[in-house]
Amino acid sequence: MTQIENQKPESVKSNNPCQSVIQTGYKQTEVGVIPEDWVVLPLYELGKFKNGINKNSEAFGHGSPFVNLMDVFGVSSISTSDSLGLVETNNTEQQLYDLREGDVIFIRSSVKPSGVGLTAVVEKNLPKTVFSGFLIRFRDSGAMDTGFKRHCFYGDNFRGSVIAASSVSANTNINQDNLKKLMLPLPPTKAEQEAIAEALSDTDALIEALEQLITKKRHLKQGAMQELLTGKKRLPGFSGEWEVKQLGSLAGITRGASPRPIDSPIWFDENSTIGWVRISDVTKSGMFLCETTQRLSPLGVKSSRPVSRGSLIMSICATIGRPIITEIDVCIHDGFVVFDAPCVNQLFLYYALKSIEGDWSKHGQTGSQMNLNTGLINRTKISVPRDEAEQTAIVTILSDMDAEITTLETKLAKTRQLKQGIMHNLLTGKIRLVPPPHV
Repeated sequence: MTQIENQKPESVKSNNPCQSVIQTGYKQTEVGVIPEDWVVLPLYELGKFKNGINKNSEAFGHGSPFVNLMDVFGVSSISTSDSLGLVETNNTEQQLYDLREGDVIFIRSSVKPSGVGLTAVVEKNLPKTVFSGFLIRFRDSGAMDTGFKRHCFYGDNFRGSVIAASSVSANTNINQDNLKKLMLPLPPTKAEQEAIAEALSDTDALIEALEQLITKKRHLKQGAMQELLTGKKRLPGFSGEWEVKQLGSLAGITRGASPRPIDSPIWFDENSTIGWVRISDVTKSGMFLCETTQRLSPLGVKSSRPVSRGSLIMSICATIGRPIITEIDVCIHDGFVVFDAPCVNQLFLYYALKSIEGDWSKHGQTGSQMNLNTGLINRTKISVPRDEAEQTAIVTILSDMDAEITTLETKLAKTRQLKQGIMHNLLTGKIRLVPPPHV
């Protein structure tokens, strides 16, 4: 990774007690404090914009490669047109809406405000490729390094100005005129832009490597679950028989209960110690449920089903078949069941349920939402080793794999957070990678 040199210029004292102290070598601008040798320019002085081509759905499926809204989401660059959609165009349209190396594509319209103004940089010329009306092309006049463009539009200040300049109707939108007025701080030389881009790209590479490693570890764990939880692969020292058991014979399976009307404030109390489990609480958690967004009042507890900490529950509505172990005292509504007093290792039962999570949708009842009934759950069969020691050994291996994944996920979250801090410092000149001219 590029070495980051943190310059610590002296501060300039102000006689006005209400005025912030600005360090020597820095200046106050409309985008905040930046180095004196940096400039702040509106985007219209840096390049030209063009709205994308509007085509109806009848034109799709053949013709020119077509960059659409979803091709820009979640990526920082576009280097190929092989996986893009096709749209019918003529030569004039291909020339007007072409994409060249260094072009920046802005998302013009999105359901979510956070999607508006996201960008992708075109890494190389894409012959005969055009872009949709949901996008805006920005082609700079040559003052910006391509690598720098992958990052500068994601700085906190710029992203905030994009959201502030957007309008909201059915979707959140930003138009070309508002984009043109947005101000961007720029280092005075391309060498400094390149240094910033290199440092941030190194951080991106670390993040990508962690993401790939986590994906690999998850696949390995999934494979281990399929082999260990079915007896296809036996651990050393174990040779006893396995049994096929119905879930109802392994634990008492009880459905939750919901107070009605569900949205009445009398059921809830923020100061309560009894959590109210919602589907969203489970989907954003891992193996253990440690907190809930809502808590129940004493009256709410009486109208629901209390579940003590250390219980295994499973969602049976909307997101169905998601098991989780409660680490706090909670109540469950009728979108969950609890597995009481299991006669097998609880974590083995958890992993067994996790291994068949994707199968429930084949049998769930459909209505306004997918759901499961307790009869189906009771009748569902899993394989269980008779020897409790083998259950424990299997759980130990899978738990160790989970712990390794959790450690990597924590490292990934910290690295992403670190990148945000690095971005802010580099894109505002608070940290300089290239010494300023007077140094």
